[in-house]
Amino acid sequence: SGTLRKTEAFEQGLEIWRSRGYEVDLCTTYNHSWGYLAGTDAERRQALEEGWKNPDYKAILCGRGGYGGARLLEDWTWPTVTPKWLIGFSDVTSLLWSLACQGISGVHGPVLTTLADEPEWSLNRLFDWLEDRPVEPLYGKGWGHGTTTGLLLPANLTVATHVLFTALQPNLEGVILALEDVGEAPYRLDRMLTQWRMSGMLSHIKGIALGRFSDCAAPTGVPSLTVEEVLRDRLGNLNIPIVSGLPFGHQGENAALPVGVEVVLDGDQGSLSISYT
Repeated sequence: SGTLRKTEAFEQGLEIWRSRGYEVDLCTTYNHSWGYLAGTDAERRQALEEGWKNPDYKAILCGRGGYGGARLLEDWTWPTVTPKWLIGFSDVTSLLWSLACQGISGVHGPVLTTLADEPEWSLNRLFDWLEDRPVEPLYGKGWGHGTTTGLLLPANLTVATHVLFTALQPNLEGVILALEDVGEAPYRLDRMLTQWRMSGMLSHIKGIALGRFSDCAAPTGVPSLTVEEVLRDRLGNLNIPIVSGLPFGHQGENAALPVGVEVVLDGDQGSLSISYT
């Protein structure tokens, strides 16, 4: 998406994958830049298409988020090939949601530039999922309203809000929405969640899993609600299971979350778990 700036972190991420026995190839334009983007749309789209079509590749690893993923998907059709993992979060939400529209499950998880910051349990969770081993439930703070089961749809709130009512929006009927964000003041979180409410989209979902909302506090001295107050005000009266404080998002533990997989959200116990039944 955005221009690669943290070269050391990028190299550390590559080394983690390679140390796990994976062979990682870099597209020829991985370190290109065009303003705030990691190359022109044509360059980035070509890299995505080549990676997706190559039968030797089992996954596409996103280098970083930032901005620019949705630009690739304008007038885009995913090539009809054997599906593979696409792994990333934040701005990568647009790609994950576009694949979900095709019935393909990606992984909402660390990008190459954040992977080295993950604790061991989070790294193990990512590779356990990719290598077909069970993953443990995640725990946060339950808001009540019992337990529900549905397909998990993780997202960055800002990106998801801008995807609403476009061709990139998956069917939200009966899903469990998992949301995180970074650098958004409380009033902007309020504005986005109000749009979700007024659009009627929140009436379709069965539960909400809330991750980390990093650097979202209002500036000192500015009258404001807290992030927690905004989330409670905008979501607390939906009468569906909600769990907050789950360990995923920016600037901290970013537990891998599979897209489009059936999960159980327990609003009383405060847990989010994969359904293996």
